[in-house]
Amino acid sequence: MNESSENGSSENDSSDGGYAVSAEFYDLLQAETDRRLAERRFAEAATRARHAVLDVGAGTGIVTEVLLRASSVPVHAVEPAPAMRAALLSRLAHLGADQRARVTVHPETLEAAGLAAVADLAVASNVVACLDPPTRRATWKAISAALLPGGLLLFDPPPTDLPAGCEEVGRLGPVRVGPDLYSADVTRRPHRGVLRMVFTYRVEREQELLREAREAFDLWPASPERLTEELEAAGLRLVQAPGADLMAARRPAA
Repeated sequence: MNESSENGSSENDSSDGGYAVSAEFYDLLQAETDRRLAERRFAEAATRARHAVLDVGAGTGIVTEVLLRASSVPVHAVEPAPAMRAALLSRLAHLGADQRARVTVHPETLEAAGLAAVADLAVASNVVACLDPPTRRATWKAISAALLPGGLLLFDPPPTDLPAGCEEVGRLGPVRVGPDLYSADVTRRPHRGVLRMVFTYRVEREQELLREAREAFDLWPASPERLTEELEAAGLRLVQAPGADLMAARRPAA
């Protein structure tokens, strides 16, 4: 998961599901992979931005940093989850003063932020799948409002259907910190009509388990046809995406 939403649900050792568990492990296990992915997906579009860039669900700020480095315009980073926002601000603290001066952190949902006609590029990385349908439709409208006429939205689409049963997605790490190895096993399964992703984090020392923590996130599948309908209802028109793993939509020029 990236970067964030407010819709993570708790399981076993997790607390409120708002990334309270995952925030500790996220950058250690995923930052470098996510940075390379963000550079491939969004950097070129950011270089063409002339007004501002909107980062919807900024999470720990990996995508935000890529957008700041690739562009020369203001960046609006929207991150409502306190645990992820703490990591985001820590990342911004290590950037140059000129880059920090260009970023505005919005500590609420995009709808609550009320941004209007500020950006010519919006990106939503690992966010859309985490939104239930009503929230997703409200987010499209908020993105449309935040974009200038002709502005572009890039996002990775949610899954189109549910798995038949529990599936292993993969393993993150291990990454060594001193004598300890940090890792995570990721599984997914259908759960009451949604797809539940479960991250099981482990810290081991000399092949002994020191601690284990788990957090689950619900994902809402949606077909491309459904997404197209929702985007059009929000005033966004589907356009050719720069990569096969992305979808793109544009606010029509006035």
